[in-house]
Amino acid sequence: MKAKRLSPGGTIGIICTSHVADVKKYSRIVETLNRLGYKVKLGANIYKDTYGFAASAEERADDINTLIEDDDVQMILFGGGESAAEILPFIDYNKIKKHPKLFSSYSDGTSILNAIYTQTGLITYYGVGTGVFLDLRYYDYMQFCLNFAEGYSMDQFMKDSDWKTIRGGQCAGILIGGYLPCFGLMLSNRYFRYDQNKKYILFLEDHEKFSSVGAVSTCLAFIEQSAFMQSVSGVIFGHYADSIPDELLHCFERFGSRNNVPVVYTDDFGHGTKHAVLPIGMNAELDADRQSLFFI
Repeated sequence: MKAKRLSPGGTIGIICTSHVADVKKYSRIVETLNRLGYKVKLGANIYKDTYGFAASAEERADDINTLIEDDDVQMILFGGGESAAEILPFIDYNKIKKHPKLFSSYSDGTSILNAIYTQTGLITYYGVGTGVFLDLRYYDYMQFCLNFAEGYSMDQFMKDSDWKTIRGGQCAGILIGGYLPCFGLMLSNRYFRYDQNKKYILFLEDHEKFSSVGAVSTCLAFIEQSAFMQSVSGVIFGHYADSIPDELLHCFERFGSRNNVPVVYTDDFGHGTKHAVLPIGMNAELDADRQSLFFI
């Protein structure tokens, strides 16, 4: 199931699932979206710090559920931080089925995006969060348009960096993934499910400011040792550092070889300066040898 694209002058709802909104920063985000021609509705609880680091789980969920029911809102946008998983039990997934919208986030938003897709079948989007609009760059703007704006379409991933083939080969499957530590934890979460009869192209990203290579290896091991790995047909790793450590590439190479899947590395999405969008739930074909990704 795909939501309709943003119409010119359409309304974007903004919530905070993982942090307390900063008034100055969010004013700039709203101004940027307004300049792009969109209206903005803010969640009622984005400035609350009920827990000291965020609004309560119920308050944050109330924001998302309220915007889901609002027929004027075409897209719900949110950023990262910590603790988004707390609201998974309070999201009204049936309302999402009745009022499908575009959902986009990244980082800690991984849990919500994957839960919505696997609970409802609605395609969600990883890569663009609210922070992108504090310093909107051309590549990020084009990714936003290609994935969300009316009048655009995309059947091939638009690259802005040289991809590295870690292990060659071709594969097809449903795109799924996100921020590596969060996705690894989602595999044991009751709000995440997958079809054992289908194949998945797994996309993952982490960053040196959060995780050492050893920590990345640990997360990969948990994914590899899960039943889900049997359904993985290929892997895309996102930006980790401006200078990629050889030991990280060797880690990816071992991962691909052990599981007999093609693997590529790219700087186009993740916690770096480029924020490409990957649609969770969309069918795709990955050619690791030609370093291309097609949406089908």
